[in-house]
Amino acid sequence: MARAETKLARLPGDTRESTAAMIRVDHAGEFGAARIYAGQLAVMGSRAPGSAAIARMKQQEQRHLDVFEQLIRTRGVRPTLLQPLWSVAGFALGAATALMGPKAAMACTAAVETEIDIHYQQQRDELAGTDPELEAHIADFQAEELEHHATALAHGAEDAAGYPLLSAVIRAGCRAAIAVTKRI
Repeated sequence: MARAETKLARLPGDTRESTAAMIRVDHAGEFGAARIYAGQLAVMGSRAPGSAAIARMKQQEQRHLDVFEQLIRTRGVRPTLLQPLWSVAGFALGAATALMGPKAAMACTAAVETEIDIHYQQQRDELAGTDPELEAHIADFQAEELEHHATALAHGAEDAAGYPLLSAVIRAGCRAAIAVTKRI
């Protein structure tokens, strides 16, 4: 009954559930990105072409993750129940693309960051000033994700074997992960 009372107590325009879903999915996404880079670096090591750029991007993703972990704690948002799955899937995607070569690893980054840019822009449009703190974090992280995309292209992402198919599959996977993580 308390749950029904809580729903009745919410006023029209209350965005707490929507904001919680944003934080949950962004936390999971940054966690998954860090795991992708961890998988790539585990396979490529520190001497492969592009590995220094990947290590730098991984550090930035960790900073994003740290911010979302703090938001989860301070705002009482339930993290996704799928985090163990995203841990394995992210690492496996990173390792698999690294096994295909440095350009495929960069193709993975380009594909993921394309979807994250779209996702973050949709969130910023939805927030439209209603949560300045969250919107500022998202804008900051979106700018870094665009840098990651540019870095991936500069390191030959589009020259990876089967780039159009690889990119399409990874982008579809990202969209599916975002959709399911909002709810679970």
